[in-house]
Amino acid sequence: MVDGQPQPSAWEVGLPGMRLLLVLSPNASRGFSGEGAILHGLLGSGEERDVEAVADCLAWQARIGTRELAQRCELSEERTRAALAGLAAAGRIGYDLAEAEYFHRDLPFNSESVERFNPRLRGARTLVAEGVVRLGDWSNAGGTAEVGDGHHRVRRGSAGWACTCEWWARYRGGRGPCKHVLAVQLVVRNQSKGSGERI
Repeated sequence: MVDGQPQPSAWEVGLPGMRLLLVLSPNASRGFSGEGAILHGLLGSGEERDVEAVADCLAWQARIGTRELAQRCELSEERTRAALAGLAAAGRIGYDLAEAEYFHRDLPFNSESVERFNPRLRGARTLVAEGVVRLGDWSNAGGTAEVGDGHHRVRRGSAGWACTCEWWARYRGGRGPCKHVLAVQLVVRNQSKGSGERI
């Protein structure tokens, strides 16, 4: 439990010559794919060339370490992690909890399915495309933004992200960010790319 909310858990049994890993969702009605933890990483995976570059660098090795892969692909670790998030969401790689490394796992998904299966990410991109995200007093340390016609306020401070929407009030980020937080992150990321600063 974290802040009174049930969390996923993983249980490992080590046996001679094998390992059994049991991963449990917080309750029977909740799965892993819709929990939203990957949404922050998917924001950075919008660079299709990064995703393809990382996919080309994988070379079918059994284990994929982020630092080594970043060096091989000549990308920053942050961009490499974002590309790995995109590949994981598309079913092209998996993550081994015990080894704390990625592994190859090609499933029959395409890049469009990532957006289709993540409606909050799709909603965030729509909000940005509609031009309804206003950053207000934003700086490297955070600030306050309005999304939509002033109905939702997004804030980032020392305690992290927060939003005034119903999703955030209910889950407080425990099931991933809401579409408003994702939209603000997209706008901030795009502005920091243009100015060369890191936010």
